Amino acid sequence: MIPGAEFVETALAASPADETIVLVTDTADASLRWADSSMTTNGSVRARSTTVIALRRTTTGTHCGVVTTAGTDHADIAGLVAAAWTAAEQAPAAPDAMPLIVGDGPDTDWGEPAAGTGIDVFAPVVDGLAAGFDDTDALYGFAHHQVHTLWLGTSTGVRRRWVQRDGSLEINGKRGGLTGPSAWVGAGTVDFTDIAMPALRSELARRLDWSRHRVELPAGRYETVLPPSVVADLMIPLLWSLDGRGAEEGRSVWARTDGTRLGERLTALPVTLTSDPAAPGLGCAPFVAATTSTDSISVFDTGMTTGRVDWLRDGALHALAYPRAAAAEFGTTPTAPGENLLLTGGSSADVDDLVARTERGLLLTTVWYLREVDPAVLLLTGLTRDGVYLVEDGQVRAAVNNFRFNESPVDLLRRATEIGATERTLPREWKDWFTRTAMPPMRIPDFHMSSVSAAH
Repeated sequence: MIPGAEFVETALAASPADETIVLVTDTADASLRWADSSMTTNGSVRARSTTVIALRRTTTGTHCGVVTTAGTDHADIAGLVAAAWTAAEQAPAAPDAMPLIVGDGPDTDWGEPAAGTGIDVFAPVVDGLAAGFDDTDALYGFAHHQVHTLWLGTSTGVRRRWVQRDGSLEINGKRGGLTGPSAWVGAGTVDFTDIAMPALRSELARRLDWSRHRVELPAGRYETVLPPSVVADLMIPLLWSLDGRGAEEGRSVWARTDGTRLGERLTALPVTLTSDPAAPGLGCAPFVAATTSTDSISVFDTGMTTGRVDWLRDGALHALAYPRAAAAEFGTTPTAPGENLLLTGGSSADVDDLVARTERGLLLTTVWYLREVDPAVLLLTGLTRDGVYLVEDGQVRAAVNNFRFNESPVDLLRRATEIGATERTLPREWKDWFTRTAMPPMRIPDFHMSSVSAAH
């Protein structure tokens, strides 16, 4: 493969378009997989994705053609830029058209080669896994590390490069065979050096110990303690809902009859929901790199510098996502959607502290199969999985059956009675799309378990 920066410059020079955006992403991927306490597969892969966005400026508007391929060398460039220009000639006028961002010189590492990864990145956790394989509980799981190197160039002088490193470790433990109780633990990381394997294995064993006794409970509303991972899975859809256009046009939970809910207090607790490219351990690209336009983001904003955004501040809705065209239309500030998410402002309490203060309720450890039911209130439905536990008198007493639940993360924030200390966590449901989160545990006095689930 020719170097990413060279590919960008060559494609820009070859493009017949009035203006052009080129993005090259090299991906290095490494993974380990194990089942029944035995390694099954491992490997590493390299790949490249290239996108050319051709703009055709006419008296009737700006027409945008986007083509993405796996092209890797000089021979692919001519066909790629020609295809993008053809797409622009056939496209209708773009409603989000704006002047392209003007660059001020290349990033200092613009010409550097792609970063990589390999199986050796898992060295800090391999011994801990091997020790777990010797335990009586059967372990299943997956460790994954991805390194994306992005080069972004435009005909208006933008030259940005970013290296994104993301890792995750998931362990599912089963006791008593495939039909026995199961539990899950997981961790997000940049390089696996900060994962405490003994602590993860200890937590997994503790959750399986809780399953020695089992109690069947009916559907209903229960006081429920949510650990950080579950809170992350519920807050990510909230982030994805924060587009300003939907709110302005009355199509989302953030709309009201006289405009948007900006400034409205959503919870009495002084929490702040933030996306911040500079967040330690959760860093992400400090600029827009869009290959498609949505209500939240625009290809015309590609290259725009981004910074910290407080979506909620001290419990009130503080910001919505507006591409530049929407911001100009509605008279507000352009704001790009976040690629990480942090919820802060709670107490110093951890999950065990919240459990210890629970007279009778549930501890819900993981969720899955989350789907949106009603965007007007951001109502979600989902299933519990791998561990729902009965808490009595401050102690976990038994495992209980699984449930389907119906809840809105907006309403959960309103009803939460206790929010604890923020820590880095791995969302389980959204892990393949969004891993960079830091969340607190949360207490909900009346979490709605709408029906009993037969899932194990």
